Amino acid sequence: MELNLTKPLVFFDLETTGINIANDRIVEISILKIFPNGTQESKTWLVNPEIEIPPHVTEVHGITNEKVVNEPTFKELAITIHNMIGDADLAGFNSNRFDIPLLAEELLRAGIDFDMENRKAVDVQVIFHKKEQRTLGAGYKFYCGKDLEDAHSAEADTMATYEILKAQLDKYDDIENSVDALSEYSAHTKRADFAGFILFDDEQNEIFSFGKYKGRKVEEVLKENPGYNSWIQQADFPLYTKKVLRQIKERMSGAKSATDTMTDEEKLKALQQKFNLR
Repeated sequence: MELNLTKPLVFFDLETTGINIANDRIVEISILKIFPNGTQESKTWLVNPEIEIPPHVTEVHGITNEKVVNEPTFKELAITIHNMIGDADLAGFNSNRFDIPLLAEELLRAGIDFDMENRKAVDVQVIFHKKEQRTLGAGYKFYCGKDLEDAHSAEADTMATYEILKAQLDKYDDIENSVDALSEYSAHTKRADFAGFILFDDEQNEIFSFGKYKGRKVEEVLKENPGYNSWIQQADFPLYTKKVLRQIKERMSGAKSATDTMTDEEKLKALQQKFNLR
């Protein structure tokens, strides 16, 4: 089954120096862009991470420090990668928890203000785990009837992920063939940031998911303890988490300043209207 798209959908996979979203770096990125008319555009880059690739990580994906030493850095590739993604929705395997957050960190670190505000995210792993509880290689065998050659090669994993999603749509009649439906089905807990430090509650209020303020509304905490935001901004949190907190802080300041700039006459009229409504 071919994907029912209203805008481009970018499948991508990262090979990295590790699994710490805030501190690790990309060493390989592969992008497969699917357009609504079915045409495809693909590109794979090796990336100099500017930090050492640990030996135990090289054992997984086979990319050594020597292999990437003369490759461009992510900062040098950032504009090209960002332009290729454009306004497309994003898809990957475990992409909601890892690939999208780490890509966002790298883009923000390169000075590109990336976010997901007008994008959907389809995590093929979540669909797979909800249905079958397996790994990418097993999923490729299960859905596509083929062995995954060159596992942990970003290009092979990206192509396999694309094929699996199409096969999942063929297999499951209860999954709608649209990015909106796939994004909703493959979503974890709704997050305000990528890393999950700030979530949304049932009323769509941002809440903290960690620490002494776990479960508390972010706005309430920032009013009660303004220094908490400063601490997070200076601590080892992902850049995107810090960006979301700054946006909430600015939103709060904007709401406050709108009232503060009212004249006495405007405040009186607003007060009268409030009483009239009662």
